Amino acid sequence: MDITHEVFNQPEPLVNYNLFDSNRPLLGALKFNAPQLDTAQLSRLGAMLGSADMQVHARLANTHAPELHSHDRFGRRVDHVEFHPSYHALMAAAVGAGLHGTPWAEVAPTLAASRAALPLQGAAPPEASHLQAVQTRAGGLGAAAFSPEGAVSAWGGPAPKRLGLSPHVERAAGFMLFTELEPSTLCPISMTYAVTPALRSNAAIYADWGPKLTSRAYDPVLKPWQGKPGLTMGMGMTEKQGGSDVRANTTRAEPAGQDSWGERYALTGHKWFLSAPMCDAFLVLAQTPDGLSCFFMPRVLADGSLNAIRIQRLKDKLGNKANASSEVEFEGAQAWLVGDEGRGVSQILAMGSMTRLDCALGSSGLMRQALSLALNHSAQRTAFGKLLIDQPLMRNVLADLALESEAATALAIRLARTFDRGTDTHEAVMARLLTPIAKYWICKRGSHLAQEAMECLGGNGYVEEGGEGVMARIYREMPVNSIWEGAGNIMALDLLRALRKADAVAALAHELSAAKGAHPALDRLVAALLVRVENMSAETAELQARRLAQDVALAVQAALLYQTAPGAVFGAFCDSRLAGNWGQAFGTLASGTDFKSIIARAMPR
Repeated sequence: MDITHEVFNQPEPLVNYNLFDSNRPLLGALKFNAPQLDTAQLSRLGAMLGSADMQVHARLANTHAPELHSHDRFGRRVDHVEFHPSYHALMAAAVGAGLHGTPWAEVAPTLAASRAALPLQGAAPPEASHLQAVQTRAGGLGAAAFSPEGAVSAWGGPAPKRLGLSPHVERAAGFMLFTELEPSTLCPISMTYAVTPALRSNAAIYADWGPKLTSRAYDPVLKPWQGKPGLTMGMGMTEKQGGSDVRANTTRAEPAGQDSWGERYALTGHKWFLSAPMCDAFLVLAQTPDGLSCFFMPRVLADGSLNAIRIQRLKDKLGNKANASSEVEFEGAQAWLVGDEGRGVSQILAMGSMTRLDCALGSSGLMRQALSLALNHSAQRTAFGKLLIDQPLMRNVLADLALESEAATALAIRLARTFDRGTDTHEAVMARLLTPIAKYWICKRGSHLAQEAMECLGGNGYVEEGGEGVMARIYREMPVNSIWEGAGNIMALDLLRALRKADAVAALAHELSAAKGAHPALDRLVAALLVRVENMSAETAELQARRLAQDVALAVQAALLYQTAPGAVFGAFCDSRLAGNWGQAFGTLASGTDFKSIIARAMPR
């Protein structure tokens, strides 16, 4: 056969590199927010996540989508979702890294010895007794395949005996790194992380489940919690008619007795989005006579039978392919009250702050990976006699993307720090302010960055190629973080509520004062911003909420870059984003920008 041509000028893939050690913006953010943090475990995690083997798992988990088996071959209801083995490998790695619960590992409350000795109850639906027949549908991967030892070794060592001073920051950095590899599997990881503050409202359940929710062992098989080395949890909030307006929920809860976990209810209704339906339990919202309430709903009851959670179908989503998002109905499903009746909204707010943090972290991680892919391609691809990275206009684009990515990282890690210092008054106020700001702005900017980074790769970036087109996967994934846990308008309006709290404006002013005098454009923005916030009227505040969220985000990002990044990065960010010397697309930085140092700082190798 004649050779038609030689393949050349095609970049080598970005593989077998350390995602953490090469991420100088993340290193800078960690040094500022957690100066005493030992980053050795993050470095080991970064090496593992950048390996060829893990990239194969990420590809396979996305190309082999989850499959719903509502019934077995004999016609009996099983409500089972089957995942590719690579999904389980990724889950084991994330759990082994402690991304689901390490910050809570040593703060679990204990029950007094006088705990009530009522037995666990709950009538099982007749078809649920066939659960054991479908245990093997987890791809043959049970607890033995994901032992605590195996999962922990993926993280690079045993779980630390004593948590450091910044467990949430360390976990946030690991979450960002994992997102660069594969974000879909992090949905149940994020939900497991988020449920702890709410689950503590039922001390009996938390005493039983808390230690296993922070265990670094992953067991994908559905069986009673007592026999599992580790557990994961999900959430069920939204319904067809309500979306973010959960007060419109119609799922009802009726008392069904009491046992050692407290008041037990039978729930009847539905959930329009219930992600990761193979989790061991869910926190769900339902109506009681006293109003919307929060309930703990296990997948498997104490006698080994399936709870009456009927999976109707799996969502066919734009992205987030490896994660199963389902529609479910509850047919008298057994659940236990968490907190007080009528206090469901306050319970989900506690969870929402955690999952919104993860949305910001997730988008930041995806931005970093998209930038890394663009830089890797541009450093190897030649056009018109020069490497793309040496072409002046491409350098402008790449530097601009690098500024956006580093600003996102700085803001996301700063938000994570507030969770480590919740007893500090200023940090508590900043947590309330920065959560909607980071969720709104970082997630919005992520989609813009992904599209521009894809252009850097040209047609190669637009190609899926059996799942190997990572840039295309990032592009499809980006919008979900803006939508989940409250879309843009919800976040902007939440910022307005936060700013009306006592001391909120003073806390914001104090946060921004660290960069006072560093750049005239930042000084002007901060001065105008504080006046606007103090004098905003009810008539115009809601109408202008998005612009306010944008300006607060930019001011905070600039102040953080002043403290975490080189002067070239800080100066270029202020000149472009704050001083108006910037266009409406990436690649419009001023001619005097230090493109060389900005790009060098962002390089993934």
